Amino acid sequence: MKNNWIRLLGLCLLLQTNQVSAQWTGPKSKPQVQKELTYGPITPAHRTDAAMEAFRNYGLGQFIHWGLYAIPGNEWEGISARKGAAASEWIRTWSGPTAPKDWKNTYDNLYKQFNPKDFDAKKWAKQAKAMGAKYMIFTTKHHDGFALWPTKYSPYNITKSPYKKDIVKEVVEAYQAEGIDVYLYFSILEWNNPDYLSKAPQSLEEKAKYQNFLNYTRNQLLELLKNYPTIKGFWFDGTWDQSWVQAYDFTYKLEKELRELHPGLIIGSRFRNDEFGKRHFDSNGQLLGDYEQGWERKMPQAYEWLAGNDWDAVMTIPPNGWGYMKDWSGLYTKTTDDILDLLLQSVSMNGNFVLNFGPDGHGNMHPGEDKIASELEEWMKVNSEAIYAVRHAEFPLSKLGYYTQKDSILYLTIFNRPVNNIARVAVPKNAKAVPIQANILGLDQALEIKHADVGFDLDKNTYYDIYLPSTYLSDRAFVIKMELGSPTKSSQQLMEAKM
Repeated sequence: MKNNWIRLLGLCLLLQTNQVSAQWTGPKSKPQVQKELTYGPITPAHRTDAAMEAFRNYGLGQFIHWGLYAIPGNEWEGISARKGAAASEWIRTWSGPTAPKDWKNTYDNLYKQFNPKDFDAKKWAKQAKAMGAKYMIFTTKHHDGFALWPTKYSPYNITKSPYKKDIVKEVVEAYQAEGIDVYLYFSILEWNNPDYLSKAPQSLEEKAKYQNFLNYTRNQLLELLKNYPTIKGFWFDGTWDQSWVQAYDFTYKLEKELRELHPGLIIGSRFRNDEFGKRHFDSNGQLLGDYEQGWERKMPQAYEWLAGNDWDAVMTIPPNGWGYMKDWSGLYTKTTDDILDLLLQSVSMNGNFVLNFGPDGHGNMHPGEDKIASELEEWMKVNSEAIYAVRHAEFPLSKLGYYTQKDSILYLTIFNRPVNNIARVAVPKNAKAVPIQANILGLDQALEIKHADVGFDLDKNTYYDIYLPSTYLSDRAFVIKMELGSPTKSSQQLMEAKM
């Protein structure tokens, strides 16, 4: 009997794990029974204010992970994450036989070496603008607790380093000067904070300690809003521990306070949970926050999975390196072509794509990041109109690439060029708008379009063939821009064959 109960418990845990995993790997299932909630969503399901409209129009963003972990650069004393160390921004958690003696104390004192003499926020911002980023997310404080601004609420901050200056201020001002909106990353979890608990507090002493931590967190967030009032939103992390999950009354009130102090503030779905412990989506399946924030190093395979929610995908260049990694050798690192494919996949489904950069301890981007930024710049110079302020196009999926649409303009970004140079566009037979003109972005030449009524049995679509010049060569994806207009005639009704 005991073994049966153990097996049953294991099965329940497995099902719960699979449900959580499935939330990001397939369509979300709707709860069968609706619950009465006190701590559900605070903002409307689909905000229509100017701030959220701007968010929907970004297309491409930049994430920057920077902090003390840039000094080790994913390794220490010749041992990298591939040989036993923890991943770059998680390296403080390194333990076991490969960890250096007294490693956590060594890490916690790295702030005494943090003096990025090459750091130039204006240079970063100009590079981001050139590559086409419309917003950026910057790490004010990662899980190690070291604050890159002069916070009054912790001595573990940038003023105690040799650098001393307010890095967050420099970044915010530089990026906004380039017309790039700024969002601040903020980790709730703090590894070296004596008041932090991962488990839900039980004793009176634990509850008092954790309440101190909650008050400290609130003070820092209010301080960030006061110091940098022009930011557009917060990007929260480290909210999975039971201590935070059980503080749902506090977090609900804190979100309300932040929004009241900063009208239009944008907060993703990972900040808090409801009273039943549901994160990202409450117990009734409603989004907790302004956009879906679970697409981290993963992508939805179908537009329908998103159920109309706003969302973004944050992506690393190495497989799982957010902070600086000295050595990219032996790893598959995403190419510019990979990134363009992910970018178009995102915007074709009404999402933003956010590419991560991890500068080194001196303030320089990795050479591989500089190369990708330069190649994105060249591509965006020609093709950015297929990225910005576009929406999902209600056209059948294409094997050639991805559709995006802006009013009566349809874009098809070609990743798989047809060998016969005929780009076939499927259009529903009842469509009131079909391609009537076309050209390739960057090429001043009208393309020939022919209606191709292929005549598949029971086919709901008809087809328009766009003829690509055989002389046009491109070593990257390229964009066909189509003007949509009324069809010249209805699809012919052919006589049905009788079997």
